[in-house]
Amino acid sequence: MGSLDDVIAWRDGHVVAIDQRLLPGELRMLHITGVDDLVDAIATLAVRGAPVLGAAGALGVALAVRQGAREGWDAARLDTEVKRIADARPTAVNLRREVEAVAAVIPSGPDAVEAAARAVLDAAVDASVRMSSRGAEYLASSLGSRPLTVHTHCNTGALACLGWGSALGVVRALHDRGALAGVIVDETRPLLQGSRLTCWELAQLGIPHQLACDGAAPFLISRGMTDAVVVGADRVAANGDVANKIGTYSLALAARRAGIPFVVAVPESTIDAATSGGEQIPVEQRAEDEVTHVLGTPAAPPGTRALNYAFDITPADLVTAIVTEDRTIHPNG
Repeated sequence: MGSLDDVIAWRDGHVVAIDQRLLPGELRMLHITGVDDLVDAIATLAVRGAPVLGAAGALGVALAVRQGAREGWDAARLDTEVKRIADARPTAVNLRREVEAVAAVIPSGPDAVEAAARAVLDAAVDASVRMSSRGAEYLASSLGSRPLTVHTHCNTGALACLGWGSALGVVRALHDRGALAGVIVDETRPLLQGSRLTCWELAQLGIPHQLACDGAAPFLISRGMTDAVVVGADRVAANGDVANKIGTYSLALAARRAGIPFVVAVPESTIDAATSGGEQIPVEQRAEDEVTHVLGTPAAPPGTRALNYAFDITPADLVTAIVTEDRTIHPNG
C-alpha cells in the first residue's frame, strides 16, 4: 500500500506511482515497466499535476533507456520513445522540460540518467516546501495574521506536486502557522480532482474544508466567504498569463470583482520564458465522455456532444501575485 510519500518514485529499475484515478476509494500503486504504460498513465490522468508530470517525464527517460537496453533499440527508436513521453500531454510545460533535461544526459549512460531523474524529484520536493512558506508569508503580510479562508481549485497538493504541493502547500503552511480558518474546495469538473483528491489530501492532513460546486464559486466569493483565492498552474507565460484547470478564469474574475487576492503558486519550472503570452499556450482538449459521463456513469442523453477543454487561460492583469520557491512576482507591477 502506498502513501503520500510514494506519489511517484523509482524502485528497482521501474516507476511506481499512485493511481490517482481510483482515489479516494482505493489507494493502489502502479508498477510501470515500459514506455507504453507510462504514456497511458499520463494520458488517462493516473499520474497528473504539473510538477508530478515533470517527475514522470524525468523517470520516463530512465525507463526508456532501460527498456531500450532490454529490447535492443537503436538511437532513433530511443529518441522516438522519449518524444512520445514528452508529447503525452501538451499544456503542462514541466513534462517536456524535464524529459528534455534528462534526455540530454543519455550519452553519459544509464546510471547518469537515473541520477538526473532522481534529482528532478528531489528538486520538486524542495521547491514545494519553500514555495509553500513564501506563499503563506505573502498572504499573512497582505491580509494580516488573522485566520484566513482560502478558496482553491483542482488538486495542487502532494499528489500533483510532491512534497507539500503548490497552492495546497500554501494552505498547509498557513494551517501549520495557526493562520487558516478553512478551505473552500471546488469539485473541479469534469473529473472531480477537487472533490476526489484535494478533499482526500486535506482530510489526511486534518485541515478543515468544505466542498463547493464549480458554478457556485464566484457567488461564494461575492458573498465575502473567501479571503483569498490560491491556485496552481500547468504553465505560466513570460507575461504572467496563467494556464490552469478549466474553471480558474472565473475565480480570477470573481476575485477581482470582490477585491481579494488571486494568487498563483508554482515552481520556477512551470514558468515558461519561451512562451510570450497565453495565446501561445496549447490548450488540451480531452475526450467528450469525460463531460457526458460522471466517473463512468452517463449524465447526458446518448449522442450528446461536449466541449472538454482541460484548461483555461487567466490573463496576467487578473493575477495579484505569482509565488515560486525563489520569488514573488507581481504581473501588474
